[in-house]
Amino acid sequence: MADYLSMLDAELRGAPFNKTAHRRALSAALNQRSDGPIERKHQNISAILIELGYPYVSGYKPLGNYQSLLFDVVKERVTGDRELLALFAHNAMEPAVVPTVDNILGRLEERPEPTAPRYGRVAERDGRELRVTGTINYLEREARNSSLGRAGEEFVIEFERARLIAHGENKLADRVDHASRTKGDGLGFDIHSFDVDGRDRLIEVKTTGYGKATPFFVSRNELRVSQAQAELYHLYRVFQFRSDPRLYSIKGSSRNWVHVPWESAFDLEDEVVVVAEAIGHALDDLDLVVHAFETPGVDRISAVIDDALGMPTEVPGERPER
Repeated sequence: MADYLSMLDAELRGAPFNKTAHRRALSAALNQRSDGPIERKHQNISAILIELGYPYVSGYKPLGNYQSLLFDVVKERVTGDRELLALFAHNAMEPAVVPTVDNILGRLEERPEPTAPRYGRVAERDGRELRVTGTINYLEREARNSSLGRAGEEFVIEFERARLIAHGENKLADRVDHASRTKGDGLGFDIHSFDVDGRDRLIEVKTTGYGKATPFFVSRNELRVSQAQAELYHLYRVFQFRSDPRLYSIKGSSRNWVHVPWESAFDLEDEVVVVAEAIGHALDDLDLVVHAFETPGVDRISAVIDDALGMPTEVPGERPER
C-alpha cells in the first residue's frame, strides 16, 4: 500500500518514477513474490481509489474483484493521510493551460475496451460535493475545475482543426466554433465542428489530468442532447492532460455507453435518479458518473432513462457550405 501511494504522490506532483524499479523492490521485500500478484494488487488498489472518488496511478489499470478487507485497508490508509488528501484537493482544482504537443492527431487513442467495473454508490449529497462511502469525491471536484475544462476544450478545438486540415478541409477548419463560449453553456455540447463531408459534429469535451480509466460526469441536458442528436453527437474524453495529453472519442447517444446497473434505483417523484452507481439529487442538473464502455442489453433500460430525462430537446444546426 505504501509503495503504491508513493508512486501516486510522485505522479500527482509530476515527479518521475519507475514502476519496474518499485515492483522489484517490493518483490524483494516480500520474499521474491512474482510480478503478477503484485501487479494485480496494485490494480485492485486503483479500482478502490476510483470507487472512493480519488485519483489513481495511471499505469495501473483498475481491476475489480478485490477482497472487502483490502477496500477497508485502502480507505483507512488514504483517508487518514491529510497530506495526501491535501494533494488531491490541490491537484483537482489547479489551473490548467493548453499544452503544446507534437503531432496532435497522433494523440487519439482507441476507446477503452468494454468492462464492468465495480464502483461504489453515492451515500449522500453534501452541498456541491458528492460523498462516496463517506469521502469527498475528488474526481467530481476535478470535473468542476472550469480552468481544466476550458483548457481541454481548447485542446480539442486544435485537434479538430488539425483533423480537418489534414483532409484538405481548410474552410471547415476555419468554421470550428467554441460553441459553449460563443453561444452559452446550455447547448449540451462544447464545440461545433464538422465531418469531412460537411456534416455537423457536435462535441462534448470531458477532461481529466488523471488516467484513461477515470470515470467522468455528464449532465441531464448533455444526455438529452446526445439522444436527440445521436447521429451528430461525439463525446471526446481527454485524459492525462497535464502530463501527456491523450484523447478518445465516443459517437452517438450517451444512452449507449452509460453503465447503468440493473439494480439502480429510480425515484422520479422526488426527482432523484441513481444511475451509473452515481447520484441522484433534486438540483437543476443531474450528474451521472460514466465509465467508458458499452453495456450489453442497454435497450432494457431505455424506457426508464427516457422517463427520467423527459422529452429530448432539439439542437438546431445548419449544414455549412464547403
